[in-house]
Amino acid sequence: MPKLPGINQERAVKAFKKAGFWIARHGKHITMTNGERIITIPGINPVNAFTMGGIVKDAGLSIKEFKKLL
Repeated sequence: MPKLPGINQERAVKAFKKAGFWIARHGKHITMTNGERIITIPGINPVNAFTMGGIVKDAGLSIKEFKKLL
């Protein structure tokens, strides 16, 4: 799997918005959906690489596709 560095929460939210997700709930964690999938981004900065990789996978994107959205 290609390397994915720790990502700032705001950058991750912007990237997922470009992929068609919107914010469904905002608290300590941000919950986003595209109407089909639901992802949760933790409210820590930076979100570590392992966690971010799992979120990207849950969103149905590849690491390469996600990096292009950043």
